[in-house]
Amino acid sequence: MTRQITEQWEYHTIRPPRGSTKKESIDPADDLNDLGADGWELADTIEYVGGGTKYLIFKRPAQTKDNTTDE
Repeated sequence: MTRQITEQWEYHTIRPPRGSTKKESIDPADDLNDLGADGWELADTIEYVGGGTKYLIFKRPAQTKDNTTDE
């Protein structure tokens, strides 16, 4: 029996919350800690054309069964 392991990922995005003026962001530490506790890790960011972060992109290994083949 040969076990073939292929890493598969699932992704999640959040938008950093904005303050009342919509110009400053609010510290998302609580959201980040919750995501980290669920196994998510920061993979990348998507930024506005003029600067500033629009989305935080997280990834974690997908919750799937191993692919197993018999030889």
